[in-house]
Amino acid sequence: MADIVLSGSDLDIDALVRAAREPGRVELAPGVAERMAANRAFAERIAVRGDGVYGLTRGVGARKERGVAADAAAAFNRRLLREHATGQGPALPDDEVRAAALCLLNQLAAGRSNVRPEVAQVIAERLGAGPLPPVRTLGVTGMGDLAPLADLVIGLIGDVDLVQGEALPLIGQSSFVTAQAALAVHDARALLECLVGLAALDAEAYAANPSAYDPAAGEARPYPGYRWALARLTELLAGSRLHAEEPRHLQSPLSYRDAAPVLGAAQDALAWAEAQVAIELNAHQQNPLALPERDLMLPVANFDLQVVAVALDLVRIALAPCLTMQVERSIKLLQASETGLTTGLEPPGDLGGHGYSEMAWPLQGIGAEARLLHQPVSAEVGSATQAEGIEDRMTMAHLGARRTREMAALGFRVAAIGAVFACQAIDLRGADRLGPALAERHARVRALVPGLDPGDPPPNDLEPLIGALRAGLLA
Repeated sequence: MADIVLSGSDLDIDALVRAAREPGRVELAPGVAERMAANRAFAERIAVRGDGVYGLTRGVGARKERGVAADAAAAFNRRLLREHATGQGPALPDDEVRAAALCLLNQLAAGRSNVRPEVAQVIAERLGAGPLPPVRTLGVTGMGDLAPLADLVIGLIGDVDLVQGEALPLIGQSSFVTAQAALAVHDARALLECLVGLAALDAEAYAANPSAYDPAAGEARPYPGYRWALARLTELLAGSRLHAEEPRHLQSPLSYRDAAPVLGAAQDALAWAEAQVAIELNAHQQNPLALPERDLMLPVANFDLQVVAVALDLVRIALAPCLTMQVERSIKLLQASETGLTTGLEPPGDLGGHGYSEMAWPLQGIGAEARLLHQPVSAEVGSATQAEGIEDRMTMAHLGARRTREMAALGFRVAAIGAVFACQAIDLRGADRLGPALAERHARVRALVPGLDPGDPPPNDLEPLIGALRAGLLA
C-alpha cells in the first residue's frame, strides 16, 4: 500500500503512480483546509458583490451570460454534473481513475478553486475507503475533462450538496489527462530502461563489436541522452569477454552499432516530457483563476493541455525507432549466417526443430503494431465549435496518453521475446562470457523462462516475464 499526502504543490510522477497502483490512505496536508476556506470566503465575497464570474454567478458554455442566483445554486450544480456525464465506451482502468482522483484532489488542495475543504475531505475519505466509481473511456478532447470528471465526482461525492460555484471547478479541469500522462511517461520510462538493458544483452548475444559503446563517442558528440545511453551500456558490459576478443565484425549492423544514439534520443525526448508532466501535476488548470491579492477572478485557458499533448507525441515518435531497432536485432539472432550459431537458436542436437523461428512472426507483428501508434495527435485541432463559438479547439492529449501507454505495453512484449532470444544465444555462446551486471540479468530471465532443450517447443506464456520486465528486471 502507498499512502499519499496532497498539498497542491509537490505531487510528483513516481508518488502518483505508486498511490494509483498500490491504493492506500489519502490525506490532505496541514494548511490545506485553511487555504481552501480562505479562497472559498473570497469567492463568496465576489458573489455577494455581484461580479459576473463564469460558473459562480453566471452559467457556463453557451449560457455564460445567464445569471445564477445563490438560491438556485444547488439545483444548478446538480444539473451541471448530470448534464456533463456524457462519456461513452468501456470503463477506464482503476489506476487511471485513482490517479485522476488524486490529481483532482491536488488541484483542490492548492486552494485556488471555489470548493470548500469539506468537499475535498469527502473525496479523500471515499477514495481511500471504498471501490472506485466506473468512469467511461471516451468523450474527452483535451480541453478539460468534463465527461469523465462528472462520472468521477458523481460517484465520489454521492448526495453531498454543493454550494454556489463548486460544481465547475470539480469537473472543469484536466485531471484525467494529467493523470494518464503521468502514468504514460512512467511506463515509457520503464520501457526505455528495459530496452537499454536488452541492447546490452543483444550485444553479448550477437557478439557485437563493443567499440561503438565507448563513452569517448559521447565526448565528441555531447548530447545528454547519447552520453546517458553510452554510460549505461558501458556499465552493463563491464567485465564482458567482448572487450578481450577480436571483434567478429569490424562494423556491426546498424541496429547494434546505433543503439546508443537512438536510445539516447529517446532519453532526451522522455526527459523533456517528464519535465512538462511534472509541472502540470501541480499547475492550476481551472477557469477562472482566483486572485484574492488582486481582488479578481481572472478568466483563463489553463485547462488547455497542448504542452502535454506535444510531449506525449514526442515520446512515441522517439520510442518507435527504439522498437524498430529492437525487432531488427532480435530477428538477426535467429539467423545462423549472422550469428555463427544455430538457425532459430535451436539447441545443439535438435534434429528437425525450428527453435525460436516461429516466434519471429509475433515479434514482428507486435513491433509493427506498437510503432504504428507513434502518429502525432496534437495537431488534431479541427473545429469543435460549440457553445456559440467559444469552444472551438481541442488538443486530443488524452488520446496521446492512451497511445503512449498502449505503445509501452506492446513494447514490453517485444522486449520479452527479445530477451528470450538473447538469453538463448548467450547460452549457446557460453554464459560465462558475461560480466557481473549482465550475468545477473541473464539469470533473472532464466529463472522465469528456461532455455530450450532438444525437442522443446518455444515458450507459450511470457506473461510472468513481461510483468517482471515492467517491474525493472533488466533496468
